Amino acid sequence: MSDSRPDADTWPIAAAMLPFLGTTTSGTPVQDAPGEVWGAALAEVADAGFTEVDLTDSWVRPGDLTPQRLDELAGAIRSAGLTAPAISAIRRSVIDPDSADDNLAYSHRTIDAGAALGCAVVSVGLHRPLLPEQQKAHWFWTVDGPRDSDDPETWSRAVSRLRELGDHAASVGVQLSLEMYEDTLLGSADSAVRLVTDIGSDAVGLNPDLGNLYRLHRPIEPFLDALAKCLPHSNYWHVKSYLRLEDFPSGTVLTAPAPMDSGSMNYRRAIKMALEAGYTGPFCVEHYGGDGLAVAARNRDYLRGLLRFDLSDAASPEVR
Repeated sequence: MSDSRPDADTWPIAAAMLPFLGTTTSGTPVQDAPGEVWGAALAEVADAGFTEVDLTDSWVRPGDLTPQRLDELAGAIRSAGLTAPAISAIRRSVIDPDSADDNLAYSHRTIDAGAALGCAVVSVGLHRPLLPEQQKAHWFWTVDGPRDSDDPETWSRAVSRLRELGDHAASVGVQLSLEMYEDTLLGSADSAVRLVTDIGSDAVGLNPDLGNLYRLHRPIEPFLDALAKCLPHSNYWHVKSYLRLEDFPSGTVLTAPAPMDSGSMNYRRAIKMALEAGYTGPFCVEHYGGDGLAVAARNRDYLRGLLRFDLSDAASPEVR
């Protein structure tokens, strides 16, 4: 995390590119589409009131662009009046039994692309591609996906490879953030904190995307309890919320995406906790389903309002 805290009105709050498909209506991968296609999507983000964008690689993979096309992407970002504080590389686990080496190389390329684009953070995780049954489900998290082994050899490999990425990130002036996700070595607060501690690099922190855990149809650690453990180690934060309904006698759990101001996760308290812990990293607002960009914009405004109060003279002194 940076030593200086942004003010509420300039704190980077980026739109995830999750609502934008990776293929055009004609079936062309957006990766290979003309720069005008990128510019149109980024202009839509700006039209929703954003000044920052997270270059989620389900839309475009900056790490797989040629230098010329990377310059073209940078130009499209500038033309839209945006900056890109982060790239989120998803489902590219560096310990995936099927593609670990390819994913490690891709992560290195993504770090270099992040540096070229002026990003402060590259977010990576240990989650793997969705299984066929998950792809069929209306909400993919209602079907269990791949599960990491927690044997010493796998743990050591994760520590070594993520430290390698952290060293690379540090050498080009970028922070590496590790996204929390179920059934991985980053699948609980305790395991995530242990992993980042074992890596032991100032350039590597946590992305406490606890919405990924809160939405599960199974018992979970309370949101604020898990967040309290993670915040001292956090340098980037994907924020989103869910409605969570639990029928205690039967053990039934149901969840659905919800705006941050009306979901079951208490972000009013969470932001106070973050400021108390000294968090200074960027935010990325996410939402699944429906008009994800519109809900992300609503989340941004809600989040900026919380920051505005908590950083004001009216707030309790311990959060300033």
